[in-house]
Amino acid sequence: MQLVANRHYFCYTLTDMSCAQVLRGMGYRLTPQRMMVVEALHDTDKHVSAEEIYARVKEKYPYANISTVYRTLELLKELELVNEIALGDGCVRFHPAEKGRHHHLVCQKCHSIIDLPESALAPLEDVLSEKHQFKADLKHTAVFGLCSECQDKA
Repeated sequence: MQLVANRHYFCYTLTDMSCAQVLRGMGYRLTPQRMMVVEALHDTDKHVSAEEIYARVKEKYPYANISTVYRTLELLKELELVNEIALGDGCVRFHPAEKGRHHHLVCQKCHSIIDLPESALAPLEDVLSEKHQFKADLKHTAVFGLCSECQDKA
């Protein structure tokens, strides 16, 4: 496993370590509630909202509190263990960083979502950097427009 100093904590290769291992390694307490939030986040292949995570946790632990979910997600986001994205439906969703970064094309008419590899926006990142001296944060981005099916119907 590769460890590199990064800000006030250590960076790691996400494929080598789970959120729980990283939290434990950094001295954070792994409470049952925190572990249930991490488990609910990792047990899905889609992007999930805090409310969806809360519903899953509540099934196993009826005394769970939504504020615990929000605090845990905020910590995971701060430690760059989760990516956060808004897909145009008014809801912020989360995705474990260890599952890889990608982008989304979101149809504004039928609301379908097409995943794109992270490399798809690399040319844009280069143009913004070179021509505008702007370092864009394109880790997990949504691009809104019309899918091919909705374009054909218009």
